[in-house]
Amino acid sequence: QVQLVESGGGLVQTGGSLTLSCETSGSSFRANYMGWYRQAPGKLRELVAIMSRGSSTNYADSVKGRFTVSRDIVKNTAYLKMNSLKPEDTAVYYCYADESFTGRQFWGPGTQVTVSS
Repeated sequence: QVQLVESGGGLVQTGGSLTLSCETSGSSFRANYMGWYRQAPGKLRELVAIMSRGSSTNYADSVKGRFTVSRDIVKNTAYLKMNSLKPEDTAVYYCYADESFTGRQFWGPGTQVTVSS
């Protein structure tokens, strides 16, 4: 059973920084893509940043230059470093991973990020 667990969310002022972490369980799990999505109240879930196993990345235009996604392949862990946070970054952030060879997709339960103005 593969599970993803996020940590690092919280309340921060405009211009502040947070780092989210996502740990996976399941010793045989081999992630292909790992990354982050977010969902603000009343809005659809959207891609924030994602990294392939080969380290290629994709970012939402709204976070380019402010957020950095990274991962530890051996530990099956992903990170999201968020700088220069804005109130519009307020959302529940979800970790995402898909499994190499099977394509199965997994989601974490989410962690709240709130940016105060």
